[in-house]
Amino acid sequence: MPRYALKIEYHGGPFAGWQRQSAQTTVQAAIETALSKLERRDHTIAAAGRTDSGVHALAQVAHCDMETDWDPFRLSEALNYHLKPAPLAITACAAVAEDWHARFSALERQYLFRILMRRAPATHQAGLVWQVKQRLDVAAMQEAARHLIGKHDFTTFRSTICQAESPVKTLNRLDVWQVETPGGPEVHFDVRARSFLHNQVRSFVGSLERVGTGSWTPDTMAEALAARDRAACGPVCPPQGLYLAHVVYEKDPFSV
Repeated sequence: MPRYALKIEYHGGPFAGWQRQSAQTTVQAAIETALSKLERRDHTIAAAGRTDSGVHALAQVAHCDMETDWDPFRLSEALNYHLKPAPLAITACAAVAEDWHARFSALERQYLFRILMRRAPATHQAGLVWQVKQRLDVAAMQEAARHLIGKHDFTTFRSTICQAESPVKTLNRLDVWQVETPGGPEVHFDVRARSFLHNQVRSFVGSLERVGTGSWTPDTMAEALAARDRAACGPVCPPQGLYLAHVVYEKDPFSV
């Protein structure tokens, strides 16, 4: 069966996450339903990452198997027609080898997190950022983030319901910087690894926010990591500011 890679953008607000669930609106179910309109049978797609409820994607990647040889552009256009009016779009589509896998072929996943720093309620950014009312010490947050880079036992930053076999992961990058936007100053986080534990990024950001407010010092982050104890983690931040931004493959399936 011909296999196609899909690059997917979505606003996570209306969805109970990526993964199909009974009696819940999910991204996976929406796309599989759209595929069934094109080829009337049950479809199962696989994604690079299973985003949680409320989490967004700028460039999620999934693959689907079709019975017909579709022109990739026609397939993306047909899917987008049937996905309306959900805040969900196929932004690129490409034919790939039958053994290519959106999840297992991925070399790195990159997440973006946005914190808006302003007292007035968010309007245009509502649902797309985590809003805090005070300014954060971005330099201290970046210093604290350096303690997390590399291969570690991340038990402290792992959800209690995480199903990963091991808490040991290698964090490739965690950059923190301030961005001036028309809506107000934001703190952005660029977080990269081959794979992540459940709630790992939101646990990182929630703990780094404690550093930004002065409640923690940068060295507190090192102590929390070394504790290997979930109780040492800061508050897990809300999902609204989190985006799956990019997935890296040995060869980009969407490159011309």
